[in-house]
Amino acid sequence: MSVIRPTTVEVETSLRLVAPDATALPVRASLRYDPADPYAVHVLFHAESAGGEAVSWSFARELLVTGLDDPAGIGDVRVWPWATPRGDFVALALSSPDGNALFEVPRSVLVRFLRRTYVVVPRGREADHLDVDTAVTRLLAGR
Repeated sequence: MSVIRPTTVEVETSLRLVAPDATALPVRASLRYDPADPYAVHVLFHAESAGGEAVSWSFARELLVTGLDDPAGIGDVRVWPWATPRGDFVALALSSPDGNALFEVPRSVLVRFLRRTYVVVPRGREADHLDVDTAVTRLLAGR
């Protein structure tokens, strides 16, 4: 008998990179949720040049949920509500040894994305989708 696995949720969108002088540049990105990694969401920033590599960030799905209405996160990833004259956004601040970036994400895009992820894996049911045996095997195999 075959097992039906929940599908991955992926949304293509445009974020705005906020420069220090408050100007904003559009950045193509994908929001991704894989039920095999039920606690995490992934943001893939697409390179504008044909040969450029995409950059991926992963962090807790719950961080995005909290950040819709209240400041959330410490360290490398922080999220908070961001109201502008253009509408409601969510600020996504990313820090690494290579630098810092602040993005505006349309709040409506995040809400729709998160709703779709909860259809695939309901909030509070993440552990039902976690394959601990496979994760431990990979960890011990050094993969």
